[in-house]
Amino acid sequence: MVEQRRFNRVPSSAVVEMQHPVLGLIEVKARDLSDGGIFVSMGSHPAPPMGTEMMIRIKRYTGTINQEPVRMRVVHHQAGGVGLVFIR
Repeated sequence: MVEQRRFNRVPSSAVVEMQHPVLGLIEVKARDLSDGGIFVSMGSHPAPPMGTEMMIRIKRYTGTINQEPVRMRVVHHQAGGVGLVFIR
């Protein structure tokens, strides 16, 4: 299998707030981050459908990384989680 990633992934234990007008506010854990996106473990929450755009805030134990939520899109489902890409 050929690696298609443009950005290196870094393991993370950040908390991610995913907000959507229909799905509401969901708090999940990040598994890894990159300059292009984030992979989150959904836990007991159902995975949003592919293509869903959500507003995301990333929080660490030291505080919120981004005060203003950023737009991200669900691009894949895998192993109990979803991959989100930044919408630029």
